Amino acid sequence: MADEIRIQLPPTKEQLAGLRAGDKCLLSGFMYTLRDAGHMRLIEELHQQGSLPYGLDGQVIFYAGPSPASAGRPFGAIGPTTSSRMDFAAPELYREGIVATVGKGHRSAEVVEAIKETGSVYFAAVGGAAAALAKCIVSEELIAYEDLGTEALRKIEVNDLPVFVALDVNGTCLYV
Repeated sequence: MADEIRIQLPPTKEQLAGLRAGDKCLLSGFMYTLRDAGHMRLIEELHQQGSLPYGLDGQVIFYAGPSPASAGRPFGAIGPTTSSRMDFAAPELYREGIVATVGKGHRSAEVVEAIKETGSVYFAAVGGAAAALAKCIVSEELIAYEDLGTEALRKIEVNDLPVFVALDVNGTCLYV
């Protein structure tokens, strides 16, 4: 990627404030994977506890359901899932401390407003490149919801995961 912005995870709000829709970024550090069913459980726990569990405050969630280990890597494949499926939970999670998400596709008006309100960012990863993206995964650790299989909450370490800023802190969208 030419002219990419390197971001060490988790990012600060100051780092996110300097990003603009369309910026090419390489993410390195720790983030979490979670999908539809896991989001339902996370919201339930948030409501029960009154704050984000599992140290998720200030973290990044990758909307992905990785495949089992393969080729000596933690996952055989890991690709973004359609982000709009998490729009039911995203505004509340941004307001509670999630600073960025990674997925693919458009987001709802409610998500755009929550991003603007909280100074968060939505990154897009390229769909259909799950085997290539798996090469960016250094390690993984199961955190919660093991019974959900690929939709479980996992902490992953990434190295130079390529993404684009799809929604910046101003609500400017790459997709429009």
